[in-house]
Amino acid sequence: MKKYLKVDEWKIIEEGFSPELNRVSESIFSLGNGRMGHRANFEEGYSGESLQGSYLAGIYYPDKTKVGWWKNGYPEYAAKVLNAANWGTIRIQVDNELLDLNRCKVLEFKRELNMRDGYLERSFKAEFESGRQVSVQVKRFLSIVHDSVGAIRYSLTPLNFDGELSVLFDIDGDISNQDANYGEKFWKEVEKDSATDVAVLTMKTKRTNFFACTGIAFDVQKDGKTISFESAPMVREKYIGREIKIKAEEGKELVFCKYAVNYTSLNTPKDKLRLHVEKELGVVCSLGFNNLLKMQADAWHLKWRESDIEIEGDPEAQQAIRYNIFQLYQTYTGEDPALNIGPKGFTGEKYGGATHWDTEAYCIPFYLATAAPKVSRNLLIYRFKQLPQAIENAKKLGFFDGAALFPMVTMNGEECHNEWEITFEEIHRNGSISFAIYNYIRYTGDQDYLIEYGLEVLLAIARFWKQRVNWSIKKERYVILGVTGPNEYENNVDNNWYTNYIASWCLEYALEAMRYVKGRDEAKYYTLMNRIQFKEEEITSWKDIIDKMYYPKDDKQQVFLQQDGFLDKELILVKNLGPENLPLNQKWSWDRILRSCFIKQADVLQGLYFFQDRFDLDTLKRNFDFYEPMTVHESSLSPCVHSILAAKLGYEKLAYDFYLRTSRLDLDDYNNDTEDGLHITSMAGTWMTIVEGFAGMRMVDDELTFNPMLPEKWKSFSFNMVYRGKSILVKVNKEGVEIL
Repeated sequence: MKKYLKVDEWKIIEEGFSPELNRVSESIFSLGNGRMGHRANFEEGYSGESLQGSYLAGIYYPDKTKVGWWKNGYPEYAAKVLNAANWGTIRIQVDNELLDLNRCKVLEFKRELNMRDGYLERSFKAEFESGRQVSVQVKRFLSIVHDSVGAIRYSLTPLNFDGELSVLFDIDGDISNQDANYGEKFWKEVEKDSATDVAVLTMKTKRTNFFACTGIAFDVQKDGKTISFESAPMVREKYIGREIKIKAEEGKELVFCKYAVNYTSLNTPKDKLRLHVEKELGVVCSLGFNNLLKMQADAWHLKWRESDIEIEGDPEAQQAIRYNIFQLYQTYTGEDPALNIGPKGFTGEKYGGATHWDTEAYCIPFYLATAAPKVSRNLLIYRFKQLPQAIENAKKLGFFDGAALFPMVTMNGEECHNEWEITFEEIHRNGSISFAIYNYIRYTGDQDYLIEYGLEVLLAIARFWKQRVNWSIKKERYVILGVTGPNEYENNVDNNWYTNYIASWCLEYALEAMRYVKGRDEAKYYTLMNRIQFKEEEITSWKDIIDKMYYPKDDKQQVFLQQDGFLDKELILVKNLGPENLPLNQKWSWDRILRSCFIKQADVLQGLYFFQDRFDLDTLKRNFDFYEPMTVHESSLSPCVHSILAAKLGYEKLAYDFYLRTSRLDLDDYNNDTEDGLHITSMAGTWMTIVEGFAGMRMVDDELTFNPMLPEKWKSFSFNMVYRGKSILVKVNKEGVEIL
């Protein structure tokens, strides 16, 4: 754990430069606007340890799958969200000395992420080898008003010298992905051009032929006034820039403003990209940096009025929840149904940046309560549009008759994950998609979604479960063999309780949805049934599975078992492990992990969280008390579920500790992996720990209910949410709960 950031309720603050933490900070201070994102790389460049990252939503490449032994059913590629052209640099030389904090002596350094207004600010003083010193202040943001626009204001003041300054404004398209399987570069140049104060570079991806056009414009201010200048072109393959020379005077500030515009062929015709970029550049240059920043702040203030959570008495907890909400809105806005939420958002390349089951299980509840219904609806439509590919994915594994297996990892509906224990076995993801449809409808009341889209998805998933179970003569029950549950520290197990339970529930909900749609719109019902060639005997077989599904259980301890044979393991508690063993995934062999009892993330408890209304408190308590002490929480998705259930059980300290762990997972780098990017999808789980955990929000008979718990350190907390078109303010303090 790394606690080097200052606590502030509206800012993330780093004081003093620590090169060994630079990649962590590059992730933490990342910016995004739902359409693009940028890691917090230094504008002047940096030759030390760094992960340069600039990302465009929806642009990916099908990198060749890299596995030791090929198996039938493996995806042919591993999709990568691509590191795109880097537009965020303003490179500085003073009389041929490069401004580089890895080579210069850093005298002062401060970096701030202003969450209230939506911008990143950095200031430093540096000394060159020659003894020259400069003071620099930088502001930059990605506009949520003009979502193709980024802007930088770079102020430099010579402290003890006069001299010639060389300033380079560029676009570098000759970049690569850190996670490229074979070191391949994925972009080709299409065209480039530049004039005195502008440059444009158009690139396209190999194989997928996505086009991306990046344009920059810039100006220079001296003594508070914009000045004219001459510039020279800097050109090489996949690269375009303009260099200016300017006299720097001791004590006099020079200000460089750089504006960037990115358009892609996902939302603009290829032959119109440059036209749109140049037109947008004209708009932003006419507005200027200060006006754009004012518009940015106003737009963020509106978002905060809709979604802020206020915590009184605990600044560390307050900072953390705002940071999580801020990053969620930087990642996804819901405006484009072709987009989804990657586990790392726009902050890194791990996991390929593609869509996982995290969206349905963790993110949809956040957007349901904090945004217009169309946002969550678009996330579900994203899956509906990929149903044909889900059916094809299942067909490749031997399923038939329209059975669908939604992918574990995807960009376009095709499976693109290449670990067999995940690709083939972590099939509980199908259940999360069915549950998300149920969750959306019960929260919004939008039953029309079931008629238009939902039922067809539910039936295809139900058909999958019918074929995935088999009858055990010995147990006289239906079983599900060879799976991996949410707890990925156990692979290829039989009868994972959570998988069996959610499979049966999916069949139940599909039958319920059929009855509803048939009663509501019989014509559409039969049109769908005829199109998918549904047979009445399918209903009989589904009911039989529901009645006779096997659920592993230990009668002595009265707990549900993770899977068959779990009690054959040596049951050791995490507290009895020495700290040198943790995190397990960085200290132990995979063989040792698989044979241990230790749990990566909530598994049985994930099911109890989803289906709380089906289990009494005693059942929840027994299972929580049994499994929590063996859980290492090395998945970012784990602590939030434990926090919510602990709050329900009245375990106040445990609930609070888990809240801090999930909310400050990246800020404090709990799992020593923040340098690879943030854990965006688990941030939605952080929101859930407050609203569903401490506030105890549940839906009962189409009504919201609250059963609040106030952590000891908090004087009060409050939050805004939307339920069925009504804005609600919930306030919890020591006197009770108030709903306005």
